[in-house]
Amino acid sequence: MTITAAADGSALGNPGPAGWAWYVNDECWAAGGWKHATNNQGELKAVLELFRATAHLDEDLHILCDSQYVINSVTKWMPGWKKKGWKKGDGKPVLNLDLLKEIDEAITGRRYRFEWVKGHVGHVLNEAADVRARAVAEAYQRGIAIPAGPGWTGDDAGATLAAEPDSSVKRASDRDPEPEAEDIDAPDDTLFGDALFSLDEVTDWTSLTLNVTTEEHARLVRRARERGVSVEEFLRGLI
Repeated sequence: MTITAAADGSALGNPGPAGWAWYVNDECWAAGGWKHATNNQGELKAVLELFRATAHLDEDLHILCDSQYVINSVTKWMPGWKKKGWKKGDGKPVLNLDLLKEIDEAITGRRYRFEWVKGHVGHVLNEAADVRARAVAEAYQRGIAIPAGPGWTGDDAGATLAAEPDSSVKRASDRDPEPEAEDIDAPDDTLFGDALFSLDEVTDWTSLTLNVTTEEHARLVRRARERGVSVEEFLRGLI
């Protein structure tokens, strides 16, 4: 049998007030966050807390995640990073090291697999996790109580357990580690979609002028507000 859960993170401003959440159903979910963190940190923390919440169970864990950075970090890049003393291919320290080390410890002996789902397209479990992660970020932004959720209640409240839909899919924990070709920190792909870079690592800038109509500008402003970022940050994520 398999536990299916979504894990997601949210950061207003990226970095800024941030939240994380994992979600099985309306009676079985948890969330938390920080006053100041990045979206990638929220994504990692959500996965970490999901592993911790289910550590007492002997069930396969099917994790729905819209962050390719998180999936690749856990299933592809960590073995290479560890061999190099948690350094990337260019010798620089791996970002979010504390969270990655905690995840590395939490997944030991676990049976799990990740499934990438595209964010913000109406996927029920992903949207539920996203709403809760964003609610935490907004709570920190507004200085109100944090919606932490009931936590793991699956043992007595009927968390969703389902037969594995495709037994031919290898679990992430079973996959052979890939060579060191991809041991870089990926972009923050849940905030802006398949962005080409992360604002966390930008050190120099090039100016770009964009001419848009009044209607197009209004649409950009609306979409940026929906994501909790400035128009400039939203546009950078689309490049």
